[in-house]
Amino acid sequence: MASSSGNDDDLTIPRAAINKMIKETLPNVRVANDARELVVNCCTEFIHLISSEANEICNKSDKKTISPEHVINALESLGFASYITEVKDVLQECKTVALKRRKASSRLENLGIPEEELLRQQQELFAKARQQQAELAQQEWLQMQQAAQQAQMAAASACAAQQASSSQDEDEDEDM
Repeated sequence: MASSSGNDDDLTIPRAAINKMIKETLPNVRVANDARELVVNCCTEFIHLISSEANEICNKSDKKTISPEHVINALESLGFASYITEVKDVLQECKTVALKRRKASSRLENLGIPEEELLRQQQELFAKARQQQAELAQQEWLQMQQAAQQAQMAAASACAAQQASSSQDEDEDEDM
């Protein structure tokens, strides 16, 4: 089943995914562990077979990327043509889901607000932030000015007190 190289042994589908598919497909059936393991190995081998064939078809058409059409052609060439209609339906469903996901991820489109309006609101917020920053800087400057004035007044008052104290000392010296 699996290829004999050591690296391919590591490439398997997660068991949890297979178990979930089995439970969804056959909800009232018990499946033995070795049967689950066999399903995992079969799925891995099937994917390897399809991807190898799709790669060959891709190379023959001088392409470097395997496209969904290459996979569909691989299914046909390997004798799985009866699945192609269902595969195309699933492919269309995946494309639709991906398109919805891309649209949902676009925040600007989800808001329903024109880009010009968003830009205007952004500029308004920037202007408000600049105004608040300027007011804050002015308050800090005023506080520093007040602190400097208080320090000057305290120094002047200390100087006056010192002068008063020294003149009182002189008066006492004259009285004696």
